Amino acid sequence: MEKARKHNVTIYNPAMCLLVLAWDVHPRYRVVLAANRDEFHQRPAAAMAWWPEPRMLAGRDLQAGGTWLAIGPDGRFGVITNYRDLQGPLPGTPSRGQLIPEFLGSDASAMEFSNGLVPKLSRYSGFNLLVGDGAQLSYVANRAPQPTRALPPGVHGLSNHLLDTPWPKLVRTRARFEQLLADDRLSTDALLAILTDRAPSQEYELPGSGLPPDLERALSAPFIVNDRYGTRCSTILVVGRDGAVSMTEQGYDERGEAIGRASFEFQA
Repeated sequence: MEKARKHNVTIYNPAMCLLVLAWDVHPRYRVVLAANRDEFHQRPAAAMAWWPEPRMLAGRDLQAGGTWLAIGPDGRFGVITNYRDLQGPLPGTPSRGQLIPEFLGSDASAMEFSNGLVPKLSRYSGFNLLVGDGAQLSYVANRAPQPTRALPPGVHGLSNHLLDTPWPKLVRTRARFEQLLADDRLSTDALLAILTDRAPSQEYELPGSGLPPDLERALSAPFIVNDRYGTRCSTILVVGRDGAVSMTEQGYDERGEAIGRASFEFQA
């Protein structure tokens, strides 16, 4: 896994770094997901497209071959974030980005797949994984005391700590997300807009995860702009109660400028 050194601290690249998810709470939509992927700009990636095998709609990490967020033609989906660990990944660990293709390429339910991961969770560096099968949403975290659990209907958020950890950028984004959920119909542009907040958190709000204060502050913005590392894309996934799926990915360059948008709609 790629790394960068700054202030004598080794920073390891996360996968998807900020997401908010409404599961089975909106009257019109079973799933509403808004997420930012933060990554080193030099790490190659392909834009969202249909994969032939397993059949799924996703971006692709061209270094390790996996993905950070995907949905299958049947509406099953998965999204992953890395757990911030200043010690870095364990040597020789498998790619966490392969977990989503494994789920979508299987016939297992969300909980069956999640529970099946338990015996091998220690092989992986830290991660948070959400997988949904239409009937159930499951959370897997190999740094949590309870590594797997089914999630009830509700609004959830993830960054690079455990589910719903109140990091300031997540609290801020989630509050804006919940305001949008009050509308009967959701706008993709409005959902994307809440992900473009570039304001860092106040000093007293910083999570104190072990990074130098100036770096902690830079990474505390929902949308990160940096010439080496930053928000590479934002993704909106909406699944209606009628099975209609809409997924949009907005890409960004190292200056935080929009460089292309891909949108897909299909019936699951």
